[in-house]
Amino acid sequence: MAMFKRILLKLSGEALEGKQGYGIDPERLGCYASEIKSVAESGVQVAIVIGGGNIYRGLQGVGVGMDRVQGDYMGMLATLINSMAIQAALETIGIHAKLLSGLAVSPVCEAMDRRKAIGYLEQGYVVIIAGGTGNPFFTTDSASALRALEIGADALLKGTRVDGVYTTDPEKDPSAVKYDALSFDEVYRKGLKIMDLTAFTLCKENNLPVYVFNMNEQGNLKRLMDGEKIGTFVTQG
Repeated sequence: MAMFKRILLKLSGEALEGKQGYGIDPERLGCYASEIKSVAESGVQVAIVIGGGNIYRGLQGVGVGMDRVQGDYMGMLATLINSMAIQAALETIGIHAKLLSGLAVSPVCEAMDRRKAIGYLEQGYVVIIAGGTGNPFFTTDSASALRALEIGADALLKGTRVDGVYTTDPEKDPSAVKYDALSFDEVYRKGLKIMDLTAFTLCKENNLPVYVFNMNEQGNLKRLMDGEKIGTFVTQG
């Protein structure tokens, strides 16, 4: 029996770079698709939000004098490219996936609609939601929290390249200590950077558990769904 019936899986765009350090690495894309397949085939309803940082970040444009709003819309389009790649990879291995977006771009996707997304999930599709919130000034962290709440997800799973939340950055500080579980209030008090403040507050106020885990380790997503104690669990406490 899976730990949750319906999840929102948040992936970073940078993770798709894989070993090549830019763009979309086919090997990493294939690994992610296989991980998602293992969970979808067990009966879990899976929705996905992926960032676009491997292609373009809105704040990049601000750094060179571009209007923030224009830059953010460019970043939303980058998430659509990554989402199309995930959809193609899933369908290649036999998993049917629907692509919705906060920015409707015909003919590659449908406009995001809560009822439509839930309907697709209940029909057995993996639902990929691109285009952020559809508005500038919001990150894909905020989009993932918003979409998770819209579709009635049981939890938001944040797949990263580290195996949970640490006292400090484990990639810079070898003495960093991992937390197995935290409350939302503890995260605030300790100043831990799990998601941006808007996203995190949405989860806290709506009692949506957040699970941070290493998506790059093969089998981790399925192990998490099977109830193994991996990653860091953030709840009301």
